[in-house]
Amino acid sequence: MGSVLALSSASGQSWPFSTEPAPSRWDAHPAHWDSPPRWERRDGRLPNPGSFHSLHRSCKEVFPQQIEGVKMILNKTLSSFFKVSHTLHLSAVSPSYYRFHVEHLQTDDNSKDKDAPALIGEMDSSGSLNAHALLHLTERVRARTVFQTQQSQFVTWQFETEYRGNDFTAAVTVANPDIARESVILVAHFLQSVSSGLVLGGELVYHRGRTEEGGILTLAGQYSKPNWVVTLNVGKGGAHASYYHKANKQIQVGVEFEASTRTQETTTSFGYKMELPEANMVFRGMVNSRCIIGGVLEKRLTPLPATLIMGAFVNHRGDKLQVGLGVNVG
Repeated sequence: MGSVLALSSASGQSWPFSTEPAPSRWDAHPAHWDSPPRWERRDGRLPNPGSFHSLHRSCKEVFPQQIEGVKMILNKTLSSFFKVSHTLHLSAVSPSYYRFHVEHLQTDDNSKDKDAPALIGEMDSSGSLNAHALLHLTERVRARTVFQTQQSQFVTWQFETEYRGNDFTAAVTVANPDIARESVILVAHFLQSVSSGLVLGGELVYHRGRTEEGGILTLAGQYSKPNWVVTLNVGKGGAHASYYHKANKQIQVGVEFEASTRTQETTTSFGYKMELPEANMVFRGMVNSRCIIGGVLEKRLTPLPATLIMGAFVNHRGDKLQVGLGVNVG
């Protein structure tokens, strides 16, 4: 799904020293959406490969998320289905904002209603809105609708349908259809489990407008073992490779390589995650070939229902420093 959002976004900032607020993780589905469905666990059958946009997720979750300025997040669970959160971010680099987030979804994986619709909405102080609707049409068919506005202008509206078979996943997405401008973006995904550890597939992105028309084909492959995962995407737009390794219960590492034919740039990144359950702490660090070093420390303030977040990112090549402090309550 990143392809659709990338084509419909005009942002050219480079993480993690972007002047724009960090985007929300709209691809983070409820946990049971990416867990193996019930019919995949029968003996003698290959597992379902999951969603295309989740291929690199294991590696990406090792890397720290940028934090800059001062951020306060207040979470409140009103019921087993309903949760709200308030976010206040004060920054000297990007515009400060207030964000209201609301979710209506089933968070209990053991509940009989875990396939209930999920509704997610978010609005900030500038009037920008993000809205998600995730539905289980049948046991194997899922549908998702996304609307995003930038102040008073629509930026993205897309409709996705996904079918999960016994050992394959197929999905079709229609994004930003505009009859007046005769433009549309179509995305097709397909993943097939070849063996218990090997997954092969591809992505086809087709864009049509009044003055331009084109398509991008990307081939994907993933090989996994209990403690490590290797993933590769190669296409006309470039290449994206990642390696994830779980050394033990406390330490996880990841390596990412990204190359773009459009910008003629390549980036190699190394990240690691260290969990210290006895100290209620989680640390994530990273370093990449652009001479950027960063780390984020999360400390659970027991017995309080709060987490203290401290982070710093240094760009040695650009001589820039970003430091952040946050508190997540609830």
